[in-house]
Amino acid sequence: MLNYSNLQVVSLETVISIYQIPIVLGYECDLSDEFYTRKMGAVLATILQPGDVVALYGNLGAGKTTLVRGLVQQLCGESMEVPSPTYTLVQTYSAKNLVLWHFDLYRIESPSELDELGWEDTEEAVMLIEWPERAGVRLPETRLEVTLANSSNGGRRVVFASNDEVWEKRFEAINFAEVSRIA
Repeated sequence: MLNYSNLQVVSLETVISIYQIPIVLGYECDLSDEFYTRKMGAVLATILQPGDVVALYGNLGAGKTTLVRGLVQQLCGESMEVPSPTYTLVQTYSAKNLVLWHFDLYRIESPSELDELGWEDTEEAVMLIEWPERAGVRLPETRLEVTLANSSNGGRRVVFASNDEVWEKRFEAINFAEVSRIA
């Protein structure tokens, strides 16, 4: 179950210890299982716009690809297959009003390899980036940072942070009480 009642502004000290960027947005919530991780991705899909960058942090198995799967299926339809791009390094998806580029940078050794993946072709697209720290200085400075971690109750904790006020306005527009109605 998605515990949206716990969605709250995180202390800036907590967020700053995770991210090395000035923060204007900090929210966190608990997700009880994979189903609700996909649901959170579907919620995030409703506020994306062309040019957005979403950096996904977390250990192996933390739920980064699961969250992206929910996001892509919300925009492209439930039948859309959303594999992990661990071996292909990038997957692209065309939704009604958005093009999505899903990068998994776990296997790259240098930010210079990003050119081979089409990194520069994403200006008007939404970038969904797993293992974004591997992009180094090529990671866009303005972005939404999403950190997923396994929680003590067997679920996941997700923390959203950004240095861009636009994300704060978008998060205010989300009615988290309606999350359970999003397929």
